[in-house]
Amino acid sequence: MTKSITIFEQNFILHYSGALFWEEEDMLLISDVHLGKVSHFRKFGSAVPQSAVQGNFLKLTEVVEFFQPSKIVFLGDLFHSSLNKEWLFFEAWMDNITSEVILVEGNHDIISPLKYEALGVKLFPEIILKNFLLTHHPEERSGFFNFSGHIHPGVRINGLARQSLKLPCFFKNENQMILPAFGEFTGKHILHPKERNEVYVLANEEVILLK
Repeated sequence: MTKSITIFEQNFILHYSGALFWEEEDMLLISDVHLGKVSHFRKFGSAVPQSAVQGNFLKLTEVVEFFQPSKIVFLGDLFHSSLNKEWLFFEAWMDNITSEVILVEGNHDIISPLKYEALGVKLFPEIILKNFLLTHHPEERSGFFNFSGHIHPGVRINGLARQSLKLPCFFKNENQMILPAFGEFTGKHILHPKERNEVYVLANEEVILLK
């Protein structure tokens, strides 16, 4: 269900949902939820089931209840675009959250900051904490380890009979880890690991380190 790693003498837990928990900071990191995307698709005629609207909120609730963090940091693209009815679901979800909630703004986060502030959500362009840099877009900055999202990283796993699977993953190199997209229907950008990369694939409610 989870995989533990250590970076700069800090301890992190990778969860099969795509979330990452920073133990010392009691902080849950989640990237690219893209709330409102399902409703956006349905509005323009895509055959996405109405039940999928609640999928992201159920998943969010599950991982928050699992870790019970004091802080939740969304690493950008919390919402897919402008306001739609899923904002009402988000308001209801926030009513049951006792954690401090922070949004590191991403390129899709175009909803007015005043709407977030009314719910107690704090917005930042980036966060620097100890030797860690939290951003939406992957970034290299000397002296820091970067946690980010945006890419929706995935890898292709090939079978013996030409079968292949595209699976989401945590994608790590020496100074950076890109989190998988947390949200449903977000797609995956296939990356090609090199020797210096560590790839933690999400499959069957497990986090699996590829060798």
